[in-house]
Amino acid sequence: MSESMNIQMNPIGLVETDVADADMSGRRRTLISDIVIFDEHVPALLGISDYSHIVVLFWMHDAEPSEKSVVHPRGNVDLPLTGILASRGRGHPNPIGLAVCDLLNVDGGRLTVRRLDAYNGTPILDIKPYDSYDAYADIRMPEWLARRSKSTTA
Repeated sequence: MSESMNIQMNPIGLVETDVADADMSGRRRTLISDIVIFDEHVPALLGISDYSHIVVLFWMHDAEPSEKSVVHPRGNVDLPLTGILASRGRGHPNPIGLAVCDLLNVDGGRLTVRRLDAYNGTPILDIKPYDSYDAYADIRMPEWLARRSKSTTA
């Protein structure tokens, strides 16, 4: 059944950023981008400026699906082999990106955000407000990722 099921999505906007694709890595915490919402979807932004953060779903249009189901996360052989669905890399069967972003400004259909690691021209699939429903204080993750997370925040 799943092989015959097709899903069609249409973007609601595009990412605009001056950062070159090669410079994206390692800059996520400081990266400022704009999301330009298509005119027909601008009314759907009513009230979004009341939020400090948003969840952005985007289509990684330049990503190639991995032919492997088990990979080293981010291609780093120092990290343990992990199932592709248990990693946050680009090789997923459906290259859907997800980012929780700081919402810095809303100007009509232009949203200025921080922490969106999407390339210039990336199609935006959806935006959702980030609120306390999404916030979890006690999460579990593999030890190697917890160590890596601590080293990148220090």
